[in-house]
Amino acid sequence: MKPGPFAYHSPTSVEQTVATLGELGHDGKVLAGGQSLIPILSMRLAKPAHLVDINRVVGLDQIEVTEQHIRVGATVRHSALERDGAAYAAIPLLRQALECVAHPAIRNRGTTVGSIAHADAAGEMPAVAALTEAVMEVVGPRGRREVAAGDFFEGALETVLDAEELLEAVRFGRFPEGTRTAFIESARRQGDYALAGVAVALTVIDGVLDRVRASYVSVTDVPGVLELTEALRGQEPAGADWSAVDDLVQAHIAPEADIHATADYRRMLAGELTRRALTEAAR
Repeated sequence: MKPGPFAYHSPTSVEQTVATLGELGHDGKVLAGGQSLIPILSMRLAKPAHLVDINRVVGLDQIEVTEQHIRVGATVRHSALERDGAAYAAIPLLRQALECVAHPAIRNRGTTVGSIAHADAAGEMPAVAALTEAVMEVVGPRGRREVAAGDFFEGALETVLDAEELLEAVRFGRFPEGTRTAFIESARRQGDYALAGVAVALTVIDGVLDRVRASYVSVTDVPGVLELTEALRGQEPAGADWSAVDDLVQAHIAPEADIHATADYRRMLAGELTRRALTEAAR
């Protein structure tokens, strides 16, 4: 199938974008990388009357690394962030997760901020946003606001963004010194949506675990953070009893069955991937 008819807009500034979205309201849809939007349009699952292409907006393609965070603009491609050396040095988890996003062709066009705005529970970057305690920079006709990742996602494919608002950038928070991370997922074929996935962050102080957290892909409706600290604090990473978190993981996730896997299989997989990710991060 092909998308339904729509009017095309190509603003060159954030101000023009916001003004256009304000005029269009629910009839408008933002187009950045299009790797999530275009298939939806082609299947007629969405039929907006207007598309607002932000790829000509000046300044949205920037990656900024500071002592506190990495700021990623709305048109930064997955591949650009994946290859950015300064971003990798600051938050290795970004590259660890981005390497799992679909295929290179998709990463060359798809945008990290767009993936987060899409809020697909099977997407890698919403989980990373949750674990890094990211901050969403939102701009709309009523001005600018910042939304914490924990307050941004409302449900599957649902966020707090209003129809006339633009997610201008995402600030991924840097982890404390001594933090080790890993990202693992399992799919039927490389590049497919994950049956289950997990991102973990271990903070080690004086040779023992001080804080342990995880966030999941494809097994929760809303990206969130699971605190595993109490079950593991004080243990040495090399000899930690990762099975101590099994019950916590199972209580946190809520997988659903589909044509690819049963809910029970996803539960088993999430637990196994958690143990593997913790082991990898500990190394």
